[in-house]
Amino acid sequence: MEQSPQIGDRIADKSAPPNDSAVRDWIGPKAFKHWTDLRNWIEAYYPGVFAPDWLYGGKKRGWSLRYKKTKAFCTLLPEYGRLSVLVVLGRAEREKFEERRYAWRSPLVKLYDDAKTYPDGKWLTVEISSADDRHDVTELLTMKRPPRQGG
Repeated sequence: MEQSPQIGDRIADKSAPPNDSAVRDWIGPKAFKHWTDLRNWIEAYYPGVFAPDWLYGGKKRGWSLRYKKTKAFCTLLPEYGRLSVLVVLGRAEREKFEERRYAWRSPLVKLYDDAKTYPDGKWLTVEISSADDRHDVTELLTMKRPPRQGG
């Protein structure tokens, strides 16, 4: 018997990357607005820099949409009933984060403090459930890679 999806489950059908309609149905309309706004923000502030790439991470991790040039920028994780964004902060970005530690919202600082540090950096998975969460992510991304002029 097929188990119904739980909050946070990933899109696991590996036959093809999901299209916008499948993503909207999976994450829900509110999360899909954040999905669209974030994708539009990346396109507006980093025009022509990234060609988003769907990655399949197996049955447990499912599909994710990665933005990468030479280094990973961020990965959007369409999860059942919600959207999360993975941002990896390397050494230089962690130093910048620490310099601004008291300017960040406390939920983000807690997430940062609780994240394990790997050889390639701290992996922050930020759940996007409000405009404030989305703003935190865009601030992290701007810190990680300054936008193109005029963005």
